[in-house]
Amino acid sequence: MGILDTKVALVTGGARGIGREIALKLASEGAHVAFTDIRLEGAADEVMNLIRAKGVRTTAIQSDVRSLSEAQNTIDTVVKEYQHIDILVNNAGITRDNLIMRMSEDEWDSVIAINLKGTFNFCKAASRQMLGQRQGKIVNIASIVGVMGNAGQVNYSASKAGVIGITKTLAKEFASRNIQVNAVAPGFIDTEMTQKLTPQQREALMNAIPMKRIATPEEIANVVLFLASPAASYITGQVINVDGGLVM
Repeated sequence: MGILDTKVALVTGGARGIGREIALKLASEGAHVAFTDIRLEGAADEVMNLIRAKGVRTTAIQSDVRSLSEAQNTIDTVVKEYQHIDILVNNAGITRDNLIMRMSEDEWDSVIAINLKGTFNFCKAASRQMLGQRQGKIVNIASIVGVMGNAGQVNYSASKAGVIGITKTLAKEFASRNIQVNAVAPGFIDTEMTQKLTPQQREALMNAIPMKRIATPEEIANVVLFLASPAASYITGQVINVDGGLVM
């Protein structure tokens, strides 16, 4: 028996990276897990097979988070197949880093459209169902740079600060209907991006983190699981930094 038995979760951007780990973590605790990706390729098939191996159902949905209509179609598909949706994890996101003097309008627009508008789209699309159910959990993946800023990431920092704003506002809007809305703000994670750092860059990064290491995707997924579980039933509107003490 898992702590999420019979629950239905939707994870955006769930075919790879942190989203993949979140999808697998929720499934390991008994949730049926639907997930989206902009392209359904081999990675999606692999995730579906791993989820099914845990004895729960899964659905992969091709969806562009920038489109409200596609977000609504995704929610409708999940509800039609599973009859309800209990957990929404807004994970889909991109980076297009540059100093502001060099940043193009497209680099700004694309990050805001996916990271910020995408979160708005899926929160809005899921809201009617969750409000009608009078229960639900929304976990938004923000970032530590949305809290503290970071040179060369004005678009990403702004988008993730906006995600935090969405989280706090919807927590107030939905609280009376037993819907908890929280955010996880990861610090530096062991992903393809950090693996490309030079030894000098990695050393500088380690010196800035009190715990002297970067996180694994599973460590982010563990916190998402907690917020999505009954153990967090009296927690809403919070931003949990998972950053090894970088911001405290």
